[in-house]
Amino acid sequence: MEYLDICDENGQPTGQCVSRSEAHRQGILHRTAHVWIVRKENGQTEVLLQKRSMQKESFPGLYDTSSAGHIPAGEEPLPSALRELEEELGLSAAPDQLAYAGTFRIQYEKVFHGQVFRDNEVTRVYVYREPVDAQKLTLQAEEVDAVRWFDLEEVWQEIQTDRRRFCVPASGLSLLRDYLKAHPLPDSE
Repeated sequence: MEYLDICDENGQPTGQCVSRSEAHRQGILHRTAHVWIVRKENGQTEVLLQKRSMQKESFPGLYDTSSAGHIPAGEEPLPSALRELEEELGLSAAPDQLAYAGTFRIQYEKVFHGQVFRDNEVTRVYVYREPVDAQKLTLQAEEVDAVRWFDLEEVWQEIQTDRRRFCVPASGLSLLRDYLKAHPLPDSE
């Protein structure tokens, strides 16, 4: 069973833990780490998104953040982000290859697979700017069905009005856009 630190509004652990299933059943505040993989291709900023497995407990079959996961109890955000990259995509990264972009909140209640799912998270966001060949990634079958590069601004525009393809959190994508304005990607070679 996976245990998570219950945290305060700033993402600081309170010293109490809860099982992942209980956190989502009751909507208890906990921590997650997201990694956005980005590149510049033909003058456009692109983001690698993962298509969630149909077995996922939330948003099955939709495109989501490059890599994301819960931060286990007692673990820090950066090691958790690195572990998720390795587990979900088979991508081994060094700590200095993940740039911290900020923190945001996720909070919603929806029904998936006939069950109420309550999400209440403080999310640490990291950006990975190294070259990635999506065809050479090793995808974690139970988590990820596929990965695909998308134009960042097209995703941003689409999620404003249509959520049939993407479940990327708008606040997380906004943080990424702000980060890239301050730290632009070099043109591809």
